[in-house]
Amino acid sequence: MKTFLKPLTPSEEREYLRRLREGERGARDVLIERNMRLVAHIVKKYSQTDHSQEDLISIGTVGLIKAVETFDPERAGRLGTYAAKCIDNEILMFLRAEKKRGREVSLYEPIGTDKEGNVISLVDIIEAENADMTEQISLSQDIGRMYRSFKEALTEREKQVIAMRYGLFGRRERTQREVAAVLSISRSYVSRIEKAALLKLRRAMEAF
Repeated sequence: MKTFLKPLTPSEEREYLRRLREGERGARDVLIERNMRLVAHIVKKYSQTDHSQEDLISIGTVGLIKAVETFDPERAGRLGTYAAKCIDNEILMFLRAEKKRGREVSLYEPIGTDKEGNVISLVDIIEAENADMTEQISLSQDIGRMYRSFKEALTEREKQVIAMRYGLFGRRERTQREVAAVLSISRSYVSRIEKAALLKLRRAMEAF
């Protein structure tokens, strides 16, 4: 696993939190970078899942970013304690969503024949009864393909950019400038990553 920077001391943490409250963007980046070991530590709890540590670290990092952005030292103790809950919650939300998608039934699998001997599927019955329901289920399956493509086709950096840009996994959507600030890269680079990732997603979804 990647080697992360040493955590901040309590006094260093207080100093960077003070700078963050005063609007210093670099302070937030330091607080995120120096707490990445916490993300890696929490991810170890989920080593028995089907997801790689790199995938879970990407998801956990989103929880860490949320923690840094919403932490109130006057209402909570240490940032690490608060961040641990946010990281854990983000990973759990992701795993629950994945588990739910894994239980989806294929609507197009044959389930019998009609009076004329034509093969029918569950979706044929639903279409006849409720066209709106069919659209909803189709949308749900498209979303499922999108998440599978997201997991399998994109690099870690592409996952980070797309997840933040489009508000995946329960987070808010961010502008390219906001993503660039979080990842410490240029906005134009974020734009290039986003375009390449969207093309990969489209091709991967078409292949499913």
